[in-house]
Amino acid sequence: MECLQTMWFSRKQGPAGQPPTTKQRGDAAEDAALQHLQRQGLSLVQRNFKTPGRGGGEVDLIMREPDGTLVFVEVRQRASASRGGAGSSITAQKQRRIVLAARHFLRRLGSEPPCRFDVVLIQGVLGTVEAPSIDWLRAAFDASATY
Repeated sequence: MECLQTMWFSRKQGPAGQPPTTKQRGDAAEDAALQHLQRQGLSLVQRNFKTPGRGGGEVDLIMREPDGTLVFVEVRQRASASRGGAGSSITAQKQRRIVLAARHFLRRLGSEPPCRFDVVLIQGVLGTVEAPSIDWLRAAFDASATY
């Protein structure tokens, strides 16, 4: 974790030590989630897949399990558990947009491998002395529940 904290401070701060922007914090959370999932044996297929046009969806990480299952991952980071924490920000509308993006991605493949929708929740502030908690929720939601 110390390596991750050093990376956070060296790559994710704004100019002249200014606090990181929201985008930089989001990128750091995705980096942490990606490293966590790779340590669990998943491989990266694509990062930040977006559907074309306005009103579409985005998938933070698309990963593959060793058995071939395609995993669409939403990453959420919150500094504290107040107001429900990281998990509470994944609304039904957000799930629909993720499913929309996943379906768009699968159409490009031409075949549909086994798939699931996971969530990685990061609670705490990356780069601080106290390491944040990382919770990986497998099959956090499914496509049929969002429509």
